Amino acid sequence: MDIYDEVMELARRRGFLWHSFEIYGGTAGFYDYGPLGAALKRNIERLWRRFYIAGEGFYEIETPIIGIEEIFRASGHLSSFTDPIVECESCKEFFRADHVGDRCPSCGGAFGEVFEFNLMFETSIGPGSKRTGYLRPETAQGMFVDFPRLLRFFREKLPFGVVQVGKAFRNEISPRQGLIRLREFTQAEAEIFIDPTNKRHPGFDAIKDETLMLLPEGADEASKWRLHDAVKEGVIASEFLAYHIYLTYRFLIEIGISHDRLRFRQHEADEMAHYAADCWDAEVLLDRLGWVEVVGIADRTDYDLRAHEAVSGEKLRIFRAYDETDTVKRVKLKPKMALIGPRFKDRAKKIAEALDLIDATTIGDQDIVLNIDGEEVTITQDMFESVTVEEEISGEEVIPHVIEPSFGIDRIFFAVMEHSFYQEEVEGEMRNVLRFLPGIAPIDACVLPLLGSREELLELSKQIHQNLRRAGFIVEHDASGTIGRRYRRQDEIGTLFCITIDYETIEDNTVTVRFRDSMDQVRVKVDELPDWLSRECGR
Repeated sequence: MDIYDEVMELARRRGFLWHSFEIYGGTAGFYDYGPLGAALKRNIERLWRRFYIAGEGFYEIETPIIGIEEIFRASGHLSSFTDPIVECESCKEFFRADHVGDRCPSCGGAFGEVFEFNLMFETSIGPGSKRTGYLRPETAQGMFVDFPRLLRFFREKLPFGVVQVGKAFRNEISPRQGLIRLREFTQAEAEIFIDPTNKRHPGFDAIKDETLMLLPEGADEASKWRLHDAVKEGVIASEFLAYHIYLTYRFLIEIGISHDRLRFRQHEADEMAHYAADCWDAEVLLDRLGWVEVVGIADRTDYDLRAHEAVSGEKLRIFRAYDETDTVKRVKLKPKMALIGPRFKDRAKKIAEALDLIDATTIGDQDIVLNIDGEEVTITQDMFESVTVEEEISGEEVIPHVIEPSFGIDRIFFAVMEHSFYQEEVEGEMRNVLRFLPGIAPIDACVLPLLGSREELLELSKQIHQNLRRAGFIVEHDASGTIGRRYRRQDEIGTLFCITIDYETIEDNTVTVRFRDSMDQVRVKVDELPDWLSRECGR
């Protein structure tokens, strides 16, 4: 087996990861996290929150996993979140058209016509299927839709950031490669709303001399770049983006990604999203799969807020004051409320506000179609007029730009598993070790009483086990098998320390603590054990 198979087999056997719906034959693209896997995943998410909530001062929100149709019409998911697909005319299996050749790889049959397949899971809201909904393909849109409320919460000052950790769904055509491509997955995303005219970051000076392995657009291989140089030369679009690329680096290193198997690759021109000013992927090197994206860090400009503003009819802007007031002339559309009011009644005010947002110089002699409360309304030429006005300008309303680090937690989970996996021969036997870092490991310690010892040793080990749990540690108790076999079990699941209760424990109130990675041993007093573990676990 290669490393990928070794890790997946260990994950299945030791309770990290299982195929979903296994007793019914399973379905591709779904996995269950077992007891140890769920604990490891939560530790990764907990550390992510520490970086972005405690460290950056962002706030977390939680929005529904089902979104209404209008959200995804505005975001573009309804029209463009598709993959080309073909069906084999013989075995009826579906494939991505850009991933196969002229014949079916399963049976050799001929393919039918290529068509576009939308990757969102569709559902209906309420009885009678009167309103269409979709399982969200990303967590981001919920944060964009909440922008008016968030702006008030942050006292209408930029920049501010919000985060969300939760499930997203993509109806992948033929998901393979384990956790790398799933139909249900966990994202941790931050949306940082910034002034479009000021993309400097107050924390950039502190990290500007740090170096990262960057693979810029058009480059053949990654090389070391000083962040200051990357921004100065326009390789990275702004200080703000560079800061969050570096923050991503720090997080990935702190959870156990190997620094020599991590790089940041800039999107090529033909893959850069049309709305992005710049986008970089954090990629990790995996044994079988090569370089795999685990995080995307993008400057999404004002695309999302502008799109939701156009569809919803709500202003998604912030007022930015000028240093000095100015008087300007402008051409604006003046609604004729005597005509609009009687015809559109309670929607008249929203129509007037929408007309005020339009650049009057672009209209000419034509009717205007507006989207008001999700419904298209036509404003004919007799309902408005173009007028030139003088205005005192003390500032302007601007649509913020958004910097978005988007983390794929499931891919990161597997990368941590693989980068932590080591094998070595010890006393003629192969030892598997998951060298999880403190704070990430699912289990802090395991208490092991010597076998064949007096009953009082077993009782003492149980008491120490309970005391450590009460002190807040995740601790196992294992009294089954030889001490060597028990060590191997704990090594394989990444337990940081093994605590052996022996005859000396009764005599001098000390225990033997074994380090997982080095297998070195020290004696620690039972009364000092909680404080000792706290220091070693970095708490």
